[in-house]
Amino acid sequence: MHLLPTISTFFIALSAILVAIGWILIVKNKRKQHKAVMISAAVSALLFFIIYVSRTVFVGNTSFGGPENIQTYFTIFLIFHIILATVGAIFGIVTLVLAFKRNIKKHRKIGPVTSVIWFFSAITGVMVYIFLYVLYEPGETTSMIKAILGL
Repeated sequence: MHLLPTISTFFIALSAILVAIGWILIVKNKRKQHKAVMISAAVSALLFFIIYVSRTVFVGNTSFGGPENIQTYFTIFLIFHIILATVGAIFGIVTLVLAFKRNIKKHRKIGPVTSVIWFFSAITGVMVYIFLYVLYEPGETTSMIKAILGL
């Protein structure tokens, strides 16, 4: 059953779309709407994280089920995505904290960088989902370390 991965992927894609909308709103100087949309993006990302961690803890992760000749490339891509998502999450938290503390000068500097990292993180996350559940039959669902290393 791929329901939880599908739902979590939906939420991360939604968060990226909301970040893009928030960016457009701030460019148009619509601060109130920007704030509401960016908080919605953060909530969407948090929902992704809660679903992902819950699934990892209680069910496990799905290993790559595609051809062996591209498994190494997928693993490298997955590690890149994990690093990017981690950096994006840290940047996202810092950017939100700066906004809530009303440190707008720093928020304006880091916000665009955070957004770009988040877009790439979401795009690569959706691609991981496509590789694991759409293009190929899913591999074994097992612990995160086994899934990442292909053991």
